Amino acid sequence: MQLGAVTYNVLKDMDLETVIKTLEATGFEAVELRTGHKHGVEPGISESERARVKARFARSKVRLLSYGTTCEFHSPDAAERKKQVEIAKQFVLLAHDTDAPGVKVRPNGLPNGIPKETTISNIAAGLREVGEHGFVHGVEIWLEVHGGPTQVPEVAAAIMRATNHKNVGLCWNSNPTDVANGSVKASFDLLRPWLKSCHINELTSGYPYRELFALMKRSGYDRWTLCEAGESKEPERFLRYYRALWTELNR
Repeated sequence: MQLGAVTYNVLKDMDLETVIKTLEATGFEAVELRTGHKHGVEPGISESERARVKARFARSKVRLLSYGTTCEFHSPDAAERKKQVEIAKQFVLLAHDTDAPGVKVRPNGLPNGIPKETTISNIAAGLREVGEHGFVHGVEIWLEVHGGPTQVPEVAAAIMRATNHKNVGLCWNSNPTDVANGSVKASFDLLRPWLKSCHINELTSGYPYRELFALMKRSGYDRWTLCEAGESKEPERFLRYYRALWTELNR
């Protein structure tokens, strides 16, 4: 299990060079570039810019792991879902061109007045289409466990069963809804078959991170936990403390 960071929010106001240098200095090994941030690595960049990004990460100690998109497929409007799928496919091509193995997408709720099963089916259809596009280009699709009722582990599991695509998995998101009677074991056991990535937030929040990390290690999880913490006026100092606490909780 390894430690990386999402640019949301500690790194959001840094250009790409500063992101890389900050993570190198603090011992973080990977980054998920969240869309809309100052780094500017978005589907609209040119072929030469993509090559530059790929080469810069190849020279660094930091892996470009994934793109954190806001693409979501829960809308009852078919045209909106199609638009979101096409944006996600653009991120897949960007990931392929810059050598990032994953693209993160999300659900963001269950629309009122629409049967839950219909929305789950809509989300799954979008995930399968994007997942197949990603499979062709060697890029995994990670569905963040996110968004009100869709972050409930049972709903996330239902979406994965409905999707049923080998190239689509889950990004654990360290939500309060994971916890029952102080433990995340039941939620973890339910979602572990699809787990491809993991967002972690404030390690002093009271969330049972020591238990989560132990469950991950015992289950053979050998991927990334990505810091998705709040802004800091001293990001490098904060990230050094964060890594130290992560190391202790992972002991």
